[in-house]
Amino acid sequence: MFEYFTGRAKRAIVVGQDEAIALGHDFMGTEHLLLGLAADPESAAGSVLAAHGVDADRTREVTVRLLTEAGVDATGGRPASDALASIGIDVAEIRRRADESFGEGKFQFPRPAYTPHAKAALEQTLREAKALGHERFGTEHMLLGILAVGGDDAERTTALAVLTALDVNTAALRPALLSRITEG
Repeated sequence: MFEYFTGRAKRAIVVGQDEAIALGHDFMGTEHLLLGLAADPESAAGSVLAAHGVDADRTREVTVRLLTEAGVDATGGRPASDALASIGIDVAEIRRRADESFGEGKFQFPRPAYTPHAKAALEQTLREAKALGHERFGTEHMLLGILAVGGDDAERTTALAVLTALDVNTAALRPALLSRITEG
């Protein structure tokens, strides 16, 4: 599926993973995808988010606050590292060798696992692009996917909670994105 993502969309996913790791999270949620999109204000999604007052720094601050309030621990991937160690895999040695090969800190292991909502948002990305007749998936399709998943209060995603906390009218984002797409 990822071969159909544009370069900017792939970068947004990688930035989101890097944000998750930097925040000490062993998961990749919709909030991390949102952070990846907000980090590139030149992209289609990033420009729409910026026009609605969303920037990477504020998004990160609100994400950390909301997750902390929800009691989400920053484990730094400890459960995965512990599981690998329990079967005799030396994660520290893997990191050391990766640092030698790729440069210090360039390779992060383990990569965070996607949450069910993040998986659903990425699957919705595909549906949004197909519905618009597009064969490649861009940042605009990713944001449409994030907006479509977990919109009801019972299943509200963290990304939507972050946008709400930033005083973003989430209902206005979809039409703004669609307008941006038709302009381009």
